[in-house]
Amino acid sequence: MGHRLADTSAPARLAAPDEGIGQDELALATRNHGIPLEALRYDVTPPGLHYVLTHYDMPYVPEDAPWTLTVGGRVRRPLHLDLAALRSYPQVTTRVTLECAGNGRALLTPRPVSQPWLVEAVGTAEWTGVPLRLLLAEAGVEEDAVDVVFTGADHGVERGVEQDYQRSLPVDVATGTEPEVLVSYAMNGAPLPPQHGHPLRLVVPGWYGMAHVKWLREVAVTDAQFTGFQQTVAYRLRQDPADEGEPVTRIAPRALVVPPGFPDFMSRARVVRPGPVPLEGRAWSGRAPVTRVEVSTDAGRSWHEAELAPDAGRRWAWRHWRFDWTAVAGEHVLSARATDTEGLTQPLDQHWNRGGFANNLVQQVPVLCLEPEGTD
Repeated sequence: MGHRLADTSAPARLAAPDEGIGQDELALATRNHGIPLEALRYDVTPPGLHYVLTHYDMPYVPEDAPWTLTVGGRVRRPLHLDLAALRSYPQVTTRVTLECAGNGRALLTPRPVSQPWLVEAVGTAEWTGVPLRLLLAEAGVEEDAVDVVFTGADHGVERGVEQDYQRSLPVDVATGTEPEVLVSYAMNGAPLPPQHGHPLRLVVPGWYGMAHVKWLREVAVTDAQFTGFQQTVAYRLRQDPADEGEPVTRIAPRALVVPPGFPDFMSRARVVRPGPVPLEGRAWSGRAPVTRVEVSTDAGRSWHEAELAPDAGRRWAWRHWRFDWTAVAGEHVLSARATDTEGLTQPLDQHWNRGGFANNLVQQVPVLCLEPEGTD
């Protein structure tokens, strides 16, 4: 009997009703990490605190190793650009909030078995690089162009399919200015760290993280829609395995709470003392600007408007919010929900799909407020 990739690469599945997190999910969780929620206080996330999701192995690229980005396919003048050549183009820096498409997956019932994210798969950075539209303009995109395909250097097998990690964007998005897609070589003013795609990655403001191809080595313009695994098999919103599904694209609105007080080590349950407790957090949306954040301190029974900081012209980055809460002794559940200018608001009930994608269910933060000191 022969050996096949399918022998080591399992199909997608849902967890059984009483099934806990398995060793395969734990192995993914040790490789990938979310932002510690207290780090939401940073306007710009330090690289080591920014969330990371890597599908396959991180390619080893020494600092002095040569790297060439090719731009080809349906273009009139193919390009072969080393890092020095890329840095000769006009440079742009954009503050962008990235969120994994699977953020919140582990909170769904039934749970799709994959990277078991709670709500921490997010981060905001200053990305510096070359606008992709400039490279495509120099290459000369043919009139019959449909998609632009991006290939990373990370290689693996998923659900029995051996592949380089590849994603595509419609040509109008790839050549557009709103958002302006970047071929990035710096994060927060320094060269990209290995886990964030050194030496080159794509940054697509407003889109979930699967579109931001890391270790970018090839850009190919095609005259037909790209049908690769990550485009048409993974990252689709499906209720049933046979569904074609809708593609995962832009980030749904979300607000998160910086956990107040202090935590229990194991449960991470929060403890506060009676009196004024300032609440704060971040809110973002890749679909339209966030215009409102509401806070609940009673498990969603009532909602109060929070103070939302100006966006300072940073359309693609999260916004800070704050709310003054007077805590009284007892058990409380804190939540925040964001609304954007398109009227999209976070749901109170799960929007379930088989991949666990785009789940922007309102966060719940249990808090114990202690009795006043001196009370028996």
